[in-house]
Formats: sequence, structure tokens, C-alpha cells
Amino acid sequence: MFPIKIKNKAAKVFKLCLKKKIKLAFAESCTGGMLSSLITSFPNSSKIFSCGYITYSDLSKQNMIGVKSKTLKKYGAVSYEVAKEMVNGVWKKDKLNVALSITGIAGPTGQTKKKRVGLVYIGLKSKKGIIINEFNFKGDRQKIRYESIEKAIDLISSII
Repeated sequence: MFPIKIKNKAAKVFKLCLKKKIKLAFAESCTGGMLSSLITSFPNSSKIFSCGYITYSDLSKQNMIGVKSKTLKKYGAVSYEVAKEMVNGVWKKDKLNVALSITGIAGPTGQTKKKRVGLVYIGLKSKKGIIINEFNFKGDRQKIRYESIEKAIDLISSII
């Protein structure tokens, strides 16, 4: 299901998380649960994976993880501000070591003059702090979604 390069990166992160007893949780929008699916594809994933929120709609972002309506209206669902509120919302839900959020435009539709297909924000929160990264991926819907989960794995790897 996942490209071997991504699966191998995830396996390394998975083993490190097991070794260090790191708990993960995610809020995913444009990836629709792909990152959660990737992590839970490994045996014993319950030892490191707490939960995944698939917050595809604005309403689910608000109801499930506490993204503010005014933030969505002012900045749009695909924004630095929403990615930050998403990751903070996940962080508050459980005792975690790492929370991660992904929001973006995977296409082929949904772009605006200011926000193009391939625009993705990934937020990561740990006890070390919070980072929100902006990416501009190229390719079709599937490629953008795979690039998003690969960058998410890379971000987790960089802080554990």
C-alpha cells in the first residue's frame, strides 16, 4: 500500500519510538488517515500510537480537536494557524510525547489564487516545543499525500 521508501523510514521511526517509549497521536486532513494507517501497520503499534483524528471537514476540526471557527474563517483550513491549532488540540487530548497535524490541498481541485494544489502544513509538538512547516509539493493527489506522510515521518524522526 505504501511506497517502500516511506515504509522503511516509518519502520525506523517506529523502532525508535518503541525503544524510547514514545507515544504518538495525529490529526490528519488531506492525508485522510494515511499516516495513522502507516504507523498501525506495524505489529505492537498500540505501544506507541495513541490515536488518530481524521478531521477532513472544518466542523470536524472544531468538534474533535478544538480548532476555532474564527481561525478557520480568517485563515482557511489550509494555513499555518489551523495546523497549529490542530496540533495543539491533539496534544491536549492525551498523554503524548509527539503530536502531529497535517492540513493541505491534495487536489486536483480546491486551489485558490493564493493557495495552490500541493500546499501542505505539517505541525509537530513535543516537550521541546512546536514547529509548523509549510511545503509546496508537486504531482497528482496520491503523490502529494505520500509526500505529506513522508515529511511527517521525517519530522518525527528529527525530534526523537
